[in-house]
Amino acid sequence: MKLTKKSHACVRLEKDGRTLVIDPGGFSEQDAAVGADAILVTHEHPDHFDEGRLRAALEANPGAAVWTLKSVAEQIAAAFPGRVHTVGHGDTFTAAGFDVQVHGELHAVIHPDIPRITNVGYLVDGGRVFHPGDALTVPDHPVDTLLLPVMAPWNKISEVIDYVREVRPQRAYDVHDALLTDLARPIYDRQIGALGGTDHQRLTPGASAEV
Repeated sequence: MKLTKKSHACVRLEKDGRTLVIDPGGFSEQDAAVGADAILVTHEHPDHFDEGRLRAALEANPGAAVWTLKSVAEQIAAAFPGRVHTVGHGDTFTAAGFDVQVHGELHAVIHPDIPRITNVGYLVDGGRVFHPGDALTVPDHPVDTLLLPVMAPWNKISEVIDYVREVRPQRAYDVHDALLTDLARPIYDRQIGALGGTDHQRLTPGASAEV
């Protein structure tokens, strides 16, 4: 499976000539989802869900479909009948040849005064890749490649390190990194790499790796 990092929380997975895109939001490239056969969206926040990017992908490929939670599906399903599927924790499905399990229910706490919204994570092909969205969800399944939300208003580096330790993936690639400045990146790389207990790596947008 080929994993390509897009800006912020978005990644593209390619296998057997088909493409799965996760979280092509407003901080990602305009064409982040174009060419996808299937698109997964973890939650409704605009850095993960951008209606324009989804519409561009669905219009470019009449066979493409979206899997997401109810709060996102309600915003786009009417325009693409039969192509937007609502999922929740515990669901399993196949999208563009990728087997997907859904894990998690709520977004991480930003502040106690801010109501929590729904959020799901996607475990792809039996644990080869896990994208948790905006939560530190630990799936009940071994994970080969963890897409690690490295920097967000709702987390701190000690939580990120402990999350890597708890999931115990073979490797972790940073996502959710658009707000992380170049000055801070070496600090995060060093501390997560030294303390996380796994192979911690970072891909620049557009770069790829085999997973």
